[in-house]
Amino acid sequence: MAGSGADSGVRRPFERLRRLSTTADGEPTAAVAVLAAAVSAAVLSPVAWLLLRAAEVGVSDAVRLLASGNTLSVLTNSVALVAVVTTASVVLGVPLAVLTVQTDLPFRRFWTVAVALPLVVPSYVGAFAFVSAFGPRGVLAGVLAPLGIEIPTIYGFGGAALVLTAFVYPYVFLTTRASLLSFDTTQLEAARTLDTGYRTAFRRIVLPQIAPGVTAGALLVALYTLSDFGTPAIMHFDTFTRAIFLELNTFARSHATLLSLQLLGVTAVILALESRIGPGEADGYGSRTSTDTVVELGWWTVPALCLLAAVVIVTLGVPVGILGLWLVRSGPGYAAGGLAFEWTFGLNSAAVAAAAALVTTLAAVPVAYYSGRTDSRLGWLIERPTYVGYAMPGVVLGLALVFFGTKYAPGFYQTLPLLIFAYVVRFIPQAVGSTRSSVMGVDRTLVGAARTLGETPRRAFRRVTLPLIAPGLVAGAALVFLTTMKELPATLLLQPAGFTTLVTYIWRVQEAGYYGRAALPALVLVAISSVSMLVILRGENT
Repeated sequence: MAGSGADSGVRRPFERLRRLSTTADGEPTAAVAVLAAAVSAAVLSPVAWLLLRAAEVGVSDAVRLLASGNTLSVLTNSVALVAVVTTASVVLGVPLAVLTVQTDLPFRRFWTVAVALPLVVPSYVGAFAFVSAFGPRGVLAGVLAPLGIEIPTIYGFGGAALVLTAFVYPYVFLTTRASLLSFDTTQLEAARTLDTGYRTAFRRIVLPQIAPGVTAGALLVALYTLSDFGTPAIMHFDTFTRAIFLELNTFARSHATLLSLQLLGVTAVILALESRIGPGEADGYGSRTSTDTVVELGWWTVPALCLLAAVVIVTLGVPVGILGLWLVRSGPGYAAGGLAFEWTFGLNSAAVAAAAALVTTLAAVPVAYYSGRTDSRLGWLIERPTYVGYAMPGVVLGLALVFFGTKYAPGFYQTLPLLIFAYVVRFIPQAVGSTRSSVMGVDRTLVGAARTLGETPRRAFRRVTLPLIAPGLVAGAALVFLTTMKELPATLLLQPAGFTTLVTYIWRVQEAGYYGRAALPALVLVAISSVSMLVILRGENT
């Protein structure tokens, strides 16, 4: 009996683990759970390597570096930039969403697409386009100089805030628009019939209902602004990302590591705020039972069209026009210094992005399958860590992997496998989210029927589950491919020697001042991303 009791005591933890690793329909998935946990651990590993590097810094040195005037200045600059860009994006994005959803604005569909498209322009591409247009030797400066008109400098805080706002406000526009599209307009119309003005009705009825959407978009803007590297670097404005990159290039890795931990801390605060945002109350949402148009603009139509046209000109007309101009002007002279464009750069980008999409999708399958098929806490604990990499700025992720490669795996440093691993860590949430949604949509009775017919779990997955979740897998892979094509800081830090992609080539030529050579690859990136945006917008029920 004693032995039996001891045996029972030994078995209890394993029985608990078995229950945790079992789906709701009783299908054991212990092997899948172990594989999914291994993927999550791999995604978390860069944080561990960064902490190990920070532990090597002495306490006195850490305090001195963190308390220095330069560090405090970087912190202040980063927080100020996030605050201004986020506020400006809300002020711009919310009215544009209202105009395209709740008014009788002419050509609403066209304006919806035009206002959303700036999101597909990489911010660093937009930054050097604005410098080309409004810089000291820019196109517009050259036109206005004979007239005695001097353009204020585009560099510094103002330029960085302007550029980032121009290309990230669509986050607020799209999330607010989604909330407005789900809003039951009968409430607003009922208020209007009681002689309540639209402004009052919007403030009292609409705004509280769409607040989660507005806030979600604002937080996306804040995270993007905090993690962006290209724009502050081009605008010569010191933020966390630029300072980390400069410190790393000067081999001041201790300071770069401490700055990275500070940046992760600020990012954690933003994510904590984001986690508190729920879907909002159900009241006020549902299928719209009346006409979309609840506001007739009247004589406000012309000012509204002028606002939309101005936004589109600044956010799309300027970058695309400048890129087109430089493309036309580019010639043999821009090939100086070995900076001539080669189509192999595009092939390199496509190849590494395709490899990253494939590996990321394969890694996401066990995580998404297990978390989507179980209601246990273990599933949640396995899935959540995969989002850490997405929240980690690319420059911080790159620094962590630089430390790992040089310290523990010199054979993998500056190799394609390490670069692809960085992409997997950075973008696996995109594949996990898409695949998990598809897994949760699979009717479990179909899998159960296959099992009763003698199919093994592996064959049931391959013959039943896999075909049903294939659309989610493809969507996730496509999204990873597109975002990988545009990723800059991690690519700059981890690219193999002699391996040039579109983004690294764009960065090299803009640093050298050969903007003409950046035009073609930049336009290719914008075109590819535009296709994705059009697909997203096409799925809306407008």
